[in-house]
Amino acid sequence: MENKKNTYLVPILLAIFMSLGLLLGNFLTKRISGEAYFLANGGEKYQKIQDIIEILNTKYVDSVNAEELFEQTIGDMLHKLDPHSNYIPARELKSMTESIEGKFGGIGVRFFVIRDTICVTNVIPNSPSEKAGILAGDKIVKINNKSVASKKVTNDAIMSMLKGDENTGVEIQIYRKGKYLVKKVIRGEIPISSISSAKMINSTTGYIKLEQFSVTTTTEFRAAAMGLQAKGMKAMILDLRNNGGGVLTSATDIVDDFLRGNLPIVMMKGKHSESFTYRSTSGGFLESTKLAILINENSASASEIVAGAIQDNDRGTIIGRRSFGKGLVQQDMQLRDGSDLRLTIARYYTPTGRCIQKSYKGSIEEYYQDQFERMDNGELYRPDTTLFVDSLKFKTPKGKTVYGGGGIMPDIFIPFDSTGMSFYYAELRYSNAFPSFAFDFVNNKRNQWKTPEQFNSSFKVTDDLLSKFVIYAEKQEKVKQNVGGFKWSKRLISQTLKSEIARQLWIEDGYFTVMQGNDAEIQKALQILMK
Repeated sequence: MENKKNTYLVPILLAIFMSLGLLLGNFLTKRISGEAYFLANGGEKYQKIQDIIEILNTKYVDSVNAEELFEQTIGDMLHKLDPHSNYIPARELKSMTESIEGKFGGIGVRFFVIRDTICVTNVIPNSPSEKAGILAGDKIVKINNKSVASKKVTNDAIMSMLKGDENTGVEIQIYRKGKYLVKKVIRGEIPISSISSAKMINSTTGYIKLEQFSVTTTTEFRAAAMGLQAKGMKAMILDLRNNGGGVLTSATDIVDDFLRGNLPIVMMKGKHSESFTYRSTSGGFLESTKLAILINENSASASEIVAGAIQDNDRGTIIGRRSFGKGLVQQDMQLRDGSDLRLTIARYYTPTGRCIQKSYKGSIEEYYQDQFERMDNGELYRPDTTLFVDSLKFKTPKGKTVYGGGGIMPDIFIPFDSTGMSFYYAELRYSNAFPSFAFDFVNNKRNQWKTPEQFNSSFKVTDDLLSKFVIYAEKQEKVKQNVGGFKWSKRLISQTLKSEIARQLWIEDGYFTVMQGNDAEIQKALQILMK
């Protein structure tokens, strides 16, 4: 979330001064007088800002955190240009870089805080934690001899203690079956997987859920797709729902795998950057694979590049709801203090020439509130026909009409499924009731089922289990029982509980195995691909 804008003029002026300082720094390194250049370019005006800074330091009623003020206002200034240009402080850059690179230094566990206790829900195979003997179901009570049990601990605080440079050690005390055990774990390289699920839905159709586009995504995707081909895949459902994007070249590489040679994938144009078109190469190993791509209102950036390229080249079917609408390209430029300037340098255009960037004439708050407006105006339940205007109309090679101006319009619209929704269900979802109950439920059952498919076909959520869950939610998570809400949402509560139990056992692969049978987009994709 972005920081609230400071409504005072002074911080904005300070930000302008700092940005100008960055530009002037380049000239100060040359053999011309910095003072002469400053004065020759209206330096008298900027002297006023220096005067204001002096007054702030000596006269302002409270102490001023200059660094925090500068960083906040620099970001606000950049957002006046567009919503995606941004300033990233050095302290925040590392975590963002980890996401892009698809790896970090850590111990290799997935955990969840339940009743103020750090509970290990999954251990990554071949990770430092597995090698040290940590098991799913363990509870972490101390990290480097510092107690973390029965205290209000945040995920960020836990991660800061568990993450670290590779080959460094961390001592962890765990509680398991009534005993306290100490484990010395040597941190290693932990991958951040782009793919949360890759499986065969039927004998010929594969499914890949792609969460993000990082440096490692192309390799991960190709390995997953080849694995599915070996199992008989002739058609693929590529799920890009809620994928916010990432590395551009990973998106173009994936598109290239589906297209025959010399077809446009995406075009980039900017005032200060040379226009460039990414084109496909021949010999893609998925050129003959039937394809359906799932998108929704949270599919953005690189996800939209993939969907747009496939749609404009008449290569597959796009199913779901209108995507986010991010058609701007950013470049990262590191500053002297290790912080990062993420600046928009170009717009991208789909192969038919569409710019799908949505309007950003208002404030950044208004820009991101567009998602809520789509819900309010009913667009999640029916297409917004006001966006289908002639000025934004384009034609694919086979004559299909596509539209620009604000996201990728799907070929087949699937409304948001609100069946069974209630305030009671929303309270349960907002709380930790589902994952907490699921963690406790599988405590002595982690080896009971071998695969997500076996679990999905054999496990039933009984009325007795639902009754225990409702009581648990009230007692542990303070979600008061609601007879009417429970009756209305019973099917949805049962489905969500089963999927969360599967998630505890097989992470996202388990979750999607359970959910896919009731997933309207997946079922529609299967229908299209089986024709």
